[in-house]
Amino acid sequence: MSRLSSSNRFLQWFFPRPKALEEPPQKQRLAQDHVVILDGTMSSNAPGHETNAALLYRLLEAQAPKVKVYYRPGQQWIDLRSGWDVLVGGNMNTQIRRAYGALATRFRPTDRIYLFGYSRGAYAVRSLSGMINHVGLLKREYATPRHIQQAWRLYQTNISGAVLEKFRAAHCYDVIEIEMIGVWDTVRALGLPIISRWRQARYGFHNHALSPVVKAGYQALALNEARIAFSPVKWECSAQPDTRAQQVWFRGNHGDVGGHLGGFFAARRLSNIPLIWMLERAENHGLVLPEGWQQGYPIDPKAPSTGPWRGIGKLFFLRKKRRVDLSCCESIDPSAEP
Repeated sequence: MSRLSSSNRFLQWFFPRPKALEEPPQKQRLAQDHVVILDGTMSSNAPGHETNAALLYRLLEAQAPKVKVYYRPGQQWIDLRSGWDVLVGGNMNTQIRRAYGALATRFRPTDRIYLFGYSRGAYAVRSLSGMINHVGLLKREYATPRHIQQAWRLYQTNISGAVLEKFRAAHCYDVIEIEMIGVWDTVRALGLPIISRWRQARYGFHNHALSPVVKAGYQALALNEARIAFSPVKWECSAQPDTRAQQVWFRGNHGDVGGHLGGFFAARRLSNIPLIWMLERAENHGLVLPEGWQQGYPIDPKAPSTGPWRGIGKLFFLRKKRRVDLSCCESIDPSAEP
């Protein structure tokens, strides 16, 4: 018996058994939700001063690793140069490119994408969805600064044809869907009207329709805002209203609807109404929020508004009542009814 064992060991030494041709199965990566949140001008996620966009960010922080969140505060007024950017809407192209790059480096085909924004940040995420629709989303291995810049130029110049198709085929996913876009009171730019129009040509999405790659879009609009510099950018509806889009008017001005209260905390219960409305729709689209999250946001439809003369808003004197078009995917929230 020992002689036979020695023979086997001898044969195994010189003629080892072949290793398995297949590698052992690796642990499969679970699908993730990618949430991009771009905040409004002069807003941040400072404790106690969060906008509705920043409050969403706070909620989602606890949902890692299933939820990956990319949050950026709005442009801040720090010095003369940054103050000029605040007034004319500067740095929006950088904001869009960085968000696009973050998505491209993290996304996998089984994942879901959610976009949220407030004010000018809302304009930026809508532009981001337009960029993804027009150019596609770069695969992870191609998400380099050079390719991101190329994708931005293809979108910004609205180029089409063979050049675009070649880029998409070589570097981007075949099909990308955005689960939802949620925006609080989209505005184009805060500043002089002539400068705003020039900036719109540089940063604007190519049309105001909801992008075809978006499953659903929700916008909370400020019913009592009258400053022309804060004119809302609504999703346009054709003769056939887009059933994917819902635009709902809430009581209050631009800051009330977006939760940018400028220290006037008495308005928080009013701002919580469009916040809860938006988060409920996000939950309906599969975004996982902490259990019982609604309890942290008490509401009061009769709570005071911040009014139109606080903060940077006092610099804008031209006023015009906003137009509500109830025939075109728009409605007034019951809390705002007289």
